[in-house]
Amino acid sequence: MNIKLISSFLEELKNNNNREWFQQNKFRYDEAKAEFEAFTNILIVDISKFDNEIKNISSKDCLFRIYNDIRFAKNKPPYKSNFGAHISKNGKNSGNSGYYLHIEPDNCFLAGGIYMPMPDKLKLIRQEIYYNIEEFNSILSENKFKKYFNEIDGEKLKRVPKDFPADFAGSELLKYKSYTALYSIPNKKIFSADLKDTILEIFETMAPLNHFINRALYSSIE
Repeated sequence: MNIKLISSFLEELKNNNNREWFQQNKFRYDEAKAEFEAFTNILIVDISKFDNEIKNISSKDCLFRIYNDIRFAKNKPPYKSNFGAHISKNGKNSGNSGYYLHIEPDNCFLAGGIYMPMPDKLKLIRQEIYYNIEEFNSILSENKFKKYFNEIDGEKLKRVPKDFPADFAGSELLKYKSYTALYSIPNKKIFSADLKDTILEIFETMAPLNHFINRALYSSIE
């Protein structure tokens, strides 16, 4: 991935976020997008080696549009200043737990897990944690997981959800509205030759969390 080409385009877009500039530089967007798409396709192949749920998808199933939805927002810029891809079973719109890559000047990060799931899915995840708290704790306390992630990232309720006992030993873990693991990529790492290896190592560390969450989501279907 030509990260310098992508970063240069996104940096200028951030400072010139208007339709006129974007149209004049559309060829640069197309070049940067093609680089990101190609890199995402490589990641899909490599992720499938440790997560067999990642199959029969391509970058087109995973990439988010660069165009902002400005229908209901005043003064919102027309374009995002980032490229993002959510690699998961059945793609970005599946609602499944997966692997997210975010490239943005001075704000590159990786994320795993699931962000703000619908109430029915959130309840399934909480139930899975409730019935398998030791397994879930073992995922979060694994040394490699702790190396990259301090804890589950996301907003929490003030109280334990009403469907669960307040005195449950893992009650704090039931309060989350999202179940995500977040890793900020240092700027110096973004331009390093081993960027892909770093991304894959961190994604593989996320895999048990993704498997746990997806098992919860699909157990109700099976």
